Amino acid sequence: MAVINWFPGHMKKTQREIKENLKLVDAVIEIRDARIPRSSANPDIDKLCEGKPRIILLNKSDLAEPRVMKMWINHLTSENVKVIEVNCLTGKGLNQIKPVLEGLLKEKHDRLKSKGLVKIQMRVMVVGIPNVGKSTFINKMAKNNIAKTGDRPGVTKSKQWIKTKMDIEMMDTPGVLWPKFEDENTALSLAFTGAIKDEIMDIEELSYNLVKRLQNHYGDKLKDRYKLKEINEDPLETLNDIARRRGCLIKGGEIDYNRIAVILLDEFRGGKIGNISLERPDDSFEEKEEEVEK
Repeated sequence: MAVINWFPGHMKKTQREIKENLKLVDAVIEIRDARIPRSSANPDIDKLCEGKPRIILLNKSDLAEPRVMKMWINHLTSENVKVIEVNCLTGKGLNQIKPVLEGLLKEKHDRLKSKGLVKIQMRVMVVGIPNVGKSTFINKMAKNNIAKTGDRPGVTKSKQWIKTKMDIEMMDTPGVLWPKFEDENTALSLAFTGAIKDEIMDIEELSYNLVKRLQNHYGDKLKDRYKLKEINEDPLETLNDIARRRGCLIKGGEIDYNRIAVILLDEFRGGKIGNISLERPDDSFEEKEEEVEK
């Protein structure tokens, strides 16, 4: 798979905006995909937001494997960074944001209260790569449809302030993606979850790679979902078996790879295959994949 380059000009502008506007906020809320906490983190965020208290929301937590997600929470949590597992669509976990934010800002708030300030409005910047649920989060927090939402990356284009009933005012920013994916596993993880537009991907190749990733770690879930007798060593044969089970055939009994690719990606993204985490803090998923290839 070739290295992907996808870095629209507005994303460069966003990085400048983040740096310039950090002085206006008390903290940063970063949204990641709970299934790929490493790949869905923009590597520039640590540098851009250095020194600012941060809350990392692991969104779509209902789609990830709970045990692996707990590992990520332990791995990412520090004195200045707190992690919450959420579902921005249903609102699950979002009620934890205010108390966690107050904990992170306690020292600052104590100083303000000592000066006689009673009501404190917390201001945060919301950041995240495209399609991790940022607009859905903002809409849920604001309880109306202020931010545009879409099922394709790059919907949000400009900065805006949104008020909530939690004494939190949020600054929205466009999604941020880095200019080059040097690591193929990262690019694939983002593509699997839809953070990279399907339109620029070879979805047939993508579905093959998804089967390859899943059969190494979640073979039983593939067997159960697609009623397979066994998981083949060759991912292509497993994909062929899935296609046959789903009737994705064309004249002469050949596999309709485009059709099964659409079905497989849709069912993975919708959680129909099961609770799946594609990354672990200890890189053991990637290591296992390399061993299989040797």
